[in-house]
Amino acid sequence: MSGMIVVGVDGSAEAARALEYAAAEAARRGARLRVVSVFAMPDYWMVPIGFAPPQVTVPSVKELRSGAQEAAQRAVDELSAARPDLTGQIEVEAVGVCGHPSDDLVALSRGADLLVLGHRGRGAVASAILGSVGLRCVLHAGCPVTIVRPTTDTTPPAPVETTAQPSAV
Repeated sequence: MSGMIVVGVDGSAEAARALEYAAAEAARRGARLRVVSVFAMPDYWMVPIGFAPPQVTVPSVKELRSGAQEAAQRAVDELSAARPDLTGQIEVEAVGVCGHPSDDLVALSRGADLLVLGHRGRGAVASAILGSVGLRCVLHAGCPVTIVRPTTDTTPPAPVETTAQPSAV
């Protein structure tokens, strides 16, 4: 297999749809699929200056990374159960990361052929404020980015071959 497709998952239905799309695209391209779950680092700075009660326990980076790894593997397992025909065609790797989702997905996009993310579809006003991970990835990723929009249809759309044109700017 050649090529790599990276997909970000967070346990949402939108991320599951993005994962299924990414798997179909990986099968079509004969590429490997890297399924990534990123758990955000907690804000430690709030505890010592009194913004959080002193008895608050903050999970270690190791615990967060382990949880992210389990979340990524769970997404792969759910896809494998739902679409064994699809996952049997591709090599899949689950990766758990502890950090900031947009920063880590941008970093993991370097060297990839495609980055796939789900879109929550909260509407025009909310999407202007929310969706910062997707927006940052679109602006800074080291490869093309596909945002899979939610739909009421349960079958993911077939991947479409497109050719990007260089910007005149």
